[in-house]
Amino acid sequence: MSKRDKNTTPREFIFQKKNYTIMFTGLGFIALGFILMSGGGSDNPDVFNPEIFSFRRIRLAPTLVLIGFALEVYAILVPAKKKEGRNK
Repeated sequence: MSKRDKNTTPREFIFQKKNYTIMFTGLGFIALGFILMSGGGSDNPDVFNPEIFSFRRIRLAPTLVLIGFALEVYAILVPAKKKEGRNK
């Protein structure tokens, strides 16, 4: 046995459950925003489709994507709670 095997400490994740929950929520917002942005094209390039300028594609979808990115940053910056029985 080496010294490393004798003095092993349990490994911990960098983030806590709260952080991961916020991260996955942010990913959901980003995915939903990109899904709402998609579509609206025309099969015939000579025909203009005014649907590409709808509220959903111009306002709602980019707002959802920005909210998702803000949630991702917040999830990274939220401090993890320290366990009480842990030594430094």
